[in-house]
Amino acid sequence: MRALDEAGAQLLADQVDPLTTGMMLCEVVCAAQALSMPELAREWTDLMEHWRGGAAFGGIHGRCRVHRAELLRITGPCDAAEAEALTACAELRPWMRREYGWPLVELGTIRLRKGDLAGAEDAFLAAESIAWSAQPGISLLRLTQGDAATAAALIADAIAHPADIPWKERPPSGDLRVAPLLDAQAAIAAVRADLKTCQSAARELARISGRFPSRGLAASASLAQARAALLRHEYADARLLALDAARTWAELEAPFESALARVVAGDVLAADGNSDGARLQWDAARRGFGDYGAVGHARDVQTRLAGMPASAPVVSMSATFRRDGAVRLIKFGGAESALPDLVGFRYIEQLIRSCGQEIAATDLVGMEQPGAEIDQLGLPALDEQARGAYRRRLADIEEDIAEAAASNDIARVELATRDRDFLVAELARAVGLGGRIRTVGGKAERARTSVFRAIHYAIDRIAQVEPTLARHLRGSIRTGTTCCYQPDPIALIRWEQ
Repeated sequence: MRALDEAGAQLLADQVDPLTTGMMLCEVVCAAQALSMPELAREWTDLMEHWRGGAAFGGIHGRCRVHRAELLRITGPCDAAEAEALTACAELRPWMRREYGWPLVELGTIRLRKGDLAGAEDAFLAAESIAWSAQPGISLLRLTQGDAATAAALIADAIAHPADIPWKERPPSGDLRVAPLLDAQAAIAAVRADLKTCQSAARELARISGRFPSRGLAASASLAQARAALLRHEYADARLLALDAARTWAELEAPFESALARVVAGDVLAADGNSDGARLQWDAARRGFGDYGAVGHARDVQTRLAGMPASAPVVSMSATFRRDGAVRLIKFGGAESALPDLVGFRYIEQLIRSCGQEIAATDLVGMEQPGAEIDQLGLPALDEQARGAYRRRLADIEEDIAEAAASNDIARVELATRDRDFLVAELARAVGLGGRIRTVGGKAERARTSVFRAIHYAIDRIAQVEPTLARHLRGSIRTGTTCCYQPDPIALIRWEQ
């Protein structure tokens, strides 16, 4: 990571020629993808997008497009990812030979997620025809087509004989090459109720994730372990692991992966006899897949929901989420609490007022800064209020660590240390070279990132005083290019604002 940062700093300082800059920026993004670090890949891709505006030429322009397609495949929407991948294929066809399999496999993966199985097969087979491995996509396609036995055989062979080709998303050798294959193997084994294979894949993923500083790899390992625990009927462990994976992917702005984890969490709860909890998880997954554009996955989850027994309506309740000067008053079934008002609270308030309606992230930012042209807003990675709150929270955490250490409370020290590491990383990411506040690029992208972080930080603050409300908001608010507050229909809440 230190070497990547150093290389990036030299590239940004214009120390090398444009061709080398483009090639190296591409490789830095590929390294981030290999480590399953979408947050880092997104940051470097934004810089690459800025660079290619005037300097890109030849195949470099198309490479930039593939990286945009990769990130859209993670964040959605699916249609935009497919359009970017198709354009990348058109631009790269004259410049690539064997490596042309890279954009083809990306296109196939996007189409598979979208539910276009015939289109995915065309793309994967085209990549295979030029000796570029389409794994794990082709195995997951066979699973989706209903041929789980063939899927299991294909992925087992891919793991036993990993392709020795110059991968763009992962290195041509080492553990990172097989991590995505193991993730797919665990999913296939779970469908086949193959406990031995699922456990083996989960163990290997856990070992690999322990070697690399990647939250994405850790989330993949947690989900594989959840699948294995479900097959062992260890429902408590499986639930915690699946929900941990769902939360991590949500924080990494990967709604498709988060929805996959929520499906597993719902399966666990259903198997444990908790139909209301299963319905909540599946409904959240269905909405996540739908917003992303994964039509087939959304339909599959709807089938699960249709098979659930009807649930009795929740008794109507009153809740408060009101701003009073610089203070936010909240109540959700208990005593009223007060917190310092944050920009994220104001975004949440706008979404609650417009219950069920889609609001563009750019509009939310515009409501907060009326009269400003969104194109001119240099939206910071964290707003000033959030940075101040993070720093105050860091001071509280340091005191908590010292107190827990004095009491020999190891579990509390570990939890507080994780909180501290997260906050330090967020503050570091918000500050650029020379201590300047770092902004995030692109009109809609800047707004989406700013709103996402503000809302999720606000919900974390709510969780400290009213955890029930925080859980409700996490399950009811969807963030992205557009945002929406859509509570469960059985949750009859009267908001007093």
